[in-house]
Amino acid sequence: MKIKSERDFWSGLMFVTVGVVFAVGATNYSMGTAARPGAGYFPMILSVVMALLGAVVLFKSLTIETEGGDPIGAFAWRPLLVIVASISAFGFALPVLGMFVTIPLLIIMVSFAGDEFGWIGVLLNCVVLTAGSWFIFIWGLHLTIPLKPAFMG
Repeated sequence: MKIKSERDFWSGLMFVTVGVVFAVGATNYSMGTAARPGAGYFPMILSVVMALLGAVVLFKSLTIETEGGDPIGAFAWRPLLVIVASISAFGFALPVLGMFVTIPLLIIMVSFAGDEFGWIGVLLNCVVLTAGSWFIFIWGLHLTIPLKPAFMG
């Protein structure tokens, strides 16, 4: 069997793998019924759909010829590492620095992952996403997330 599209092959394999892993994890929760779904119902449905879509992409990669084999390019390490480090920093900083400092910090850190950087866009994102997060999580869902740094009381 010959891989005819490298990009589709690895994408399909990833979706099948993630779908199967999450479907197995969903079996630890009660399924319930369609009328009264349990905690594992929607994760199981979404996992199966993801695995099936991955299987379709995987099958396509083995059957449909693409020009040049559709190779995977160089791996973008910098964006991956910057985003993972930013999310980790967010998790550690939120309880200490609060939402109003941590969200803009995360946005500024993540903006360095791309090749294009502009302070106006970054600052606008900071304002909109911080206000939106406050509106959704604090005002809307009434979650107890610290808003300001712990040392400010």
